[in-house]
Amino acid sequence: MNERLLTLLARTGGVLTAREARSVGLDAIDLSCLARTKELVRVRRDAYVEASRYHESSPDDRYRLVCRAVLATRGPHEALSHHSAVSTYGIDTFRLDRSVVDIDSPSVASTRIRARVRTHPQALAPQVLNGVKVVPLPLALAQLAGPRGVMSALCSMDNALHHDRCSMADIKAAIEHLQGRHQGSARAALALVDPASESVGESRLRIVLKDLGFDVTTQVDISRGPRFLGRVDALVDDLVAVEFDGLVKYEGVQGSQNLVAEKRRESSITDGGLEFVRVIWSELDDPVALATRVHQARGRALHRVRAADLVTHKAGSRTEIPA
Repeated sequence: MNERLLTLLARTGGVLTAREARSVGLDAIDLSCLARTKELVRVRRDAYVEASRYHESSPDDRYRLVCRAVLATRGPHEALSHHSAVSTYGIDTFRLDRSVVDIDSPSVASTRIRARVRTHPQALAPQVLNGVKVVPLPLALAQLAGPRGVMSALCSMDNALHHDRCSMADIKAAIEHLQGRHQGSARAALALVDPASESVGESRLRIVLKDLGFDVTTQVDISRGPRFLGRVDALVDDLVAVEFDGLVKYEGVQGSQNLVAEKRRESSITDGGLEFVRVIWSELDDPVALATRVHQARGRALHRVRAADLVTHKAGSRTEIPA
């Protein structure tokens, strides 16, 4: 690859526009050749990403590269918005559509989509994050409730609030800048948030359980007398400890140690009177089966004498199992 181009890619973090390529002596034919030899990846007209960086990246990082490359071809006052901005901020997402890049622009009066770029009317002045123009994070989170829905929005809101990236008041204020019908969806998402949730999986688990009609308390500490047994993701009806299990933590040698520790913790909690239910990603898409499992566990717990004496408190307090 052209030495000057390599230097340019190092400066731009692996993204390139046709205009920038001309500054180091490369024209459209040169770019086509580099794309054909798989040294560059063409992500859109005039927008390219260094191939090695693109293919070595995770899906989320790859999407962020595409967003940056597309934005670099746009006007100076435009910014990444919606899920493109949320991803660029490094906030966890649910059902991120990586086929579309969202941009806020002062040059459009209504939303339009062309060549996998969705352009929206600009609501607030953009900010600059590591050299990339993005809408303010609270606005991007509120925007998610429009095209992606309440679940996608609340999952990312939970994540941002859990890591103190913004406040509920910030999001509430940002909602006022949304257009008409999207305000209702964003408010519905904000009403369901729980900053105690530690992952997208836990956020989804909480909402699915509540929608199934269970009384759910999140991030509950369990103890038996003076002995702390562990914290559970959710406690249902003060009888069933429900854990979201992403499985990744059980990979490799460290994962085996984690699995042993988890089994000991689970045994300690169940020996104290609670029932224990583990939930994986695929089970969140089958709420009927999940409801059956939790109801069965609840029934078993009701037949255990000590479960009736449980005292539960929100995260930060403790749930005590009589010794």
